[in-house]
Amino acid sequence: MRAINRIVAFLAIPLIIVACRDQLPFPTPGAQDLVVVTRPGPVTYGADETGSISGLEHDLIELFARELGVGVKHEVVGPGEIATRLNNDRYHIAAAWLSPATDPGIVTGPPLFRTHDVLAQHEASLPLRSLEQLSGKTVHVLAGTRQAATMKRLSGEIAGLTVVEVTQGSVIDLAEALDEQKISYVAMDARLEDLVNQYAPALRATLKLSEAAPVVWWLGRQPNPELQARVVAFIERLRKDGTLARLEERYFGHVRRLKQVDIEKFLGHIETTLPRLRKHFQDAERLTGIDWRLIAALAWQESHWDPFATSYTNVRGLMMLTEETADRLGVGNRLDPRESILGGARYLNLLRNGLPDVPEPDRTWLAIAGYNIGPGHLNAARTIARQLKADANAWYDMKRILPLLAKPQYYNRLKSGRARGGEAVIMTENIRSYYDILCRNEPPLPPGESKITGPGAGTGPKLRR
Repeated sequence: MRAINRIVAFLAIPLIIVACRDQLPFPTPGAQDLVVVTRPGPVTYGADETGSISGLEHDLIELFARELGVGVKHEVVGPGEIATRLNNDRYHIAAAWLSPATDPGIVTGPPLFRTHDVLAQHEASLPLRSLEQLSGKTVHVLAGTRQAATMKRLSGEIAGLTVVEVTQGSVIDLAEALDEQKISYVAMDARLEDLVNQYAPALRATLKLSEAAPVVWWLGRQPNPELQARVVAFIERLRKDGTLARLEERYFGHVRRLKQVDIEKFLGHIETTLPRLRKHFQDAERLTGIDWRLIAALAWQESHWDPFATSYTNVRGLMMLTEETADRLGVGNRLDPRESILGGARYLNLLRNGLPDVPEPDRTWLAIAGYNIGPGHLNAARTIARQLKADANAWYDMKRILPLLAKPQYYNRLKSGRARGGEAVIMTENIRSYYDILCRNEPPLPPGESKITGPGAGTGPKLRR
């Protein structure tokens, strides 16, 4: 019997060696980067025109790597490659908006969020209200996603249901194809509906396809025990200290405000009105370094690109400058589109320069709020934030504090007096959404163009989240 046990143990040695060989070592500074499998997407991993990378899960990974003191090697794979790559255990973490694996041998971290799958269709089509109505329909879905697995299961239960798995592009590309009525139905993550609706305003989620499931990181079949423990502690701490909620707000918080009619009107004016103003906005970027599309988004929120806009308080022009601000900036004619745009951009840049210790993108969001209520009221709100033990540098916290400027128990103690802080929050959130839409539809200023020198000139923010 002992001989048999020795033979079994001897035969098991190669398996143990293979397992140890396939298991990546714990990431350590200067020796082993954190290897992360991900895929392109609005909340996973995306690059803007400047090469800056963003994504909710990307930001989480960067925070975790910083905690470990190591670099990150992002292995980005397309929708059609994700399943194959995930079956290869040569990674530390798979962060690709994943649900727990059907394979019980795959170890995952704690839940980050919870979500479910929905069916999206064009608003002009007859809405589907039951799963049985999927019979005879063709549904497009990104390959390798949880929605692909859901649709595969449903195709086995519903006769005549055709599922097309798309191996290129992103969910935004599918949404735009649906918006243009090139396809009829898309299975997508419910969490992304409001986000993609900015680019596809005719999209409507009409049918729930699955029950809620957690979004988790995959750690593979044989994760390093120390790495697994660190992941668990990291996620639980971020949940408790509010970091997870702040990141969620950064990517999802601003996209729930615009109505369909707002988006459609804006898209129409991008085609009809923006061409006449584009040069002025681009010159404003050359002057200030601020992305011309952000300046255009601010101008749209202020005046709907109407150079003759006037409020009852005599705020006038395309950038809706007060007479005092215009005089300060040397704007001779507030109704001249070019003067107004350049003046408004310089004013925004002055507000940003007044917040040197605030990191981006919060610095710009706070500056935009100050554009609406004035720097005095913004500083007063930041004082209130400190008194209430909130973070005066974080837009996440200031969204809650700014509306307090309209409450007597707060503004009666301030030299600046009452202000419509809630309006500033709404304005800033709308501009964030309009800016997202413009970045999707308009190219950036060509690289290498020199800035115009002058008052207010500076280096613009990196804002892609």
